[in-house]
Amino acid sequence: MNPTIRDKLSLLPDKPGVYLMKDANGKIIYIGKAKVLKNRVKSYFTGSHDRKTQTMVSNVADFEYIVTDTVVEALLLECNLIKQHTPPYNIMLRDDKSYPYIKITNETHPRLEIVRRVLPDKAKYFGPFPNATAAQDTKRLLDRLYPLRKCHNLKKQVCLYYHIGQCLAPCEFPVDPARYQEIIDEIVHFMNGGHGDVQRQLRERMEAEAEALRFERAKELRDLIRAIDQVMESQKVTLMDGVDRDVFGFYADRGLLCVQVFYVRAGKLIERSVNIVPHHGDPAEDFMSYVEQFYFQEGELPKEILLPEGVPSDALAEWLSAKVLHPKRGPKRQLVDLACENARLALRERLELMDRQLERTLGAVKELGERLGIATPRRIEAFDNSNLQGADAVAAMVVFVDGKPAKREYRKFRIRTVAGPDDYASMREVVRRRYLRVLREKQPLPDLIVIDGGRGQLTAALDVLQNELDLDIPVIGLAKDDRHHTHQVFFGDDPEPVPVPRQSAAFHLLERIQEEVHRFAISFHRSVRRRSSLRSVLDDIPGIGPERKRRLLQHFGSLEAMAAADIETFRAAGIGPKLATEIKRYLREPRA
Repeated sequence: MNPTIRDKLSLLPDKPGVYLMKDANGKIIYIGKAKVLKNRVKSYFTGSHDRKTQTMVSNVADFEYIVTDTVVEALLLECNLIKQHTPPYNIMLRDDKSYPYIKITNETHPRLEIVRRVLPDKAKYFGPFPNATAAQDTKRLLDRLYPLRKCHNLKKQVCLYYHIGQCLAPCEFPVDPARYQEIIDEIVHFMNGGHGDVQRQLRERMEAEAEALRFERAKELRDLIRAIDQVMESQKVTLMDGVDRDVFGFYADRGLLCVQVFYVRAGKLIERSVNIVPHHGDPAEDFMSYVEQFYFQEGELPKEILLPEGVPSDALAEWLSAKVLHPKRGPKRQLVDLACENARLALRERLELMDRQLERTLGAVKELGERLGIATPRRIEAFDNSNLQGADAVAAMVVFVDGKPAKREYRKFRIRTVAGPDDYASMREVVRRRYLRVLREKQPLPDLIVIDGGRGQLTAALDVLQNELDLDIPVIGLAKDDRHHTHQVFFGDDPEPVPVPRQSAAFHLLERIQEEVHRFAISFHRSVRRRSSLRSVLDDIPGIGPERKRRLLQHFGSLEAMAAADIETFRAAGIGPKLATEIKRYLREPRA
């Protein structure tokens, strides 16, 4: 523990508040709330913790805190700060999303629309819906059932919706406000669990139409009844009290937290959402942090919020106007248990898929080691050169760990000592620079080095490693065919290629590595060429300094546009006729 932290811990107050953990660069990496700041913050630096918490604490170089009067104030402040700073070790609502609502607008001629925010505009809102598809399906059904206007702005004459009975056509015909109120009351009844009544009415109308031999209309009503079944009758659980409630369950394993939310409306479970996020602290506390952020989003509250037993919800209960319950028995407890079981199954599925993916990638790595006769190469570093006839020569290195790219460890190199298009010398320089630094800084050495090139580049790399640096690291070279595809694998000093079947997992892994290092090298080379081109053309023109170059590029956008422009156009960029003539002459001259 550094002295700064030790001194600050002794000064922590016995008050509620929010604490902000910072790394060595001053960046906020974790934000938390506490009933008693002294106890909570000290707990991170004393006693034993699991690996995830230890990782976070090992990156803490300093901390700050903000004292509040109550735990509820601390909760609200924590949510605000997390949203503002997005610390990497905090549980975050994925995509910072807000859930959609169906809205009946408060207008002279109301209409239905889907919105993401609930405003104090005296409109009626239904939701939230856990996904946009559920909201769209429900709105589409309501549009078919109730003839509110569909257009944003009233048209000059009736449209198709009027002719099919889905609009009252206020654009041409006066509509009694009482009729609108009647429709709105019917929609409210429908959304609050009255869709069964609507189905019965539609069924009576369908039978009447069938008796009158109007079979097409009867078929339309039948399809509408089925649509209600599909949209509204997918509920799995029903509580007869008709109360709106949100039911939460969670499960944590291997650093991941799965949260399930069941949306119970009018006593019926109509939808659910699931989120799996990384977490670094106590699962119950991180789960409650998720729930608190969930309700920090704008939106209507249900009457009840059901949570598993044992989670710390005092602050949430004090903050929200809804009832926050931990049911111990009965149907409500069954709903919470069901949410927790669904969370467990969803997380187990995710972890199983991750394990299978890891097994496939590790299997390819193991197979590659077996075919080369070396230990399993868990860490692979690959190199490639890129230049255009020797100009702007660069190189790139990518790293694969356990068969997966470790992009934070990728490196770029500008070739310093090689003149002209000499791939062998360039490879020698890059390998020398890379592993001199690895040795100097005592970084981990790779288990295998991959060279994007044939026998020549491989020999150059081996010479540097073995004769200059005295390193015994397995090295392979990947030669391409005339279609630029991975073709042969050369290993060490053996002049014959290693037989690695094209259909094998090991060969596919090498293809991925070669494609990735080639892509990385080419993208770096293009960016260097682009900067070099602008520098070499404009900076060599007498009278063009950095400021004038900036104005020219900002005004014309490209060298081609500059060369094609007339002299007068240069005045707008602050360039006189004499200098403009010189620029155009210089840009039109052929250059090698």
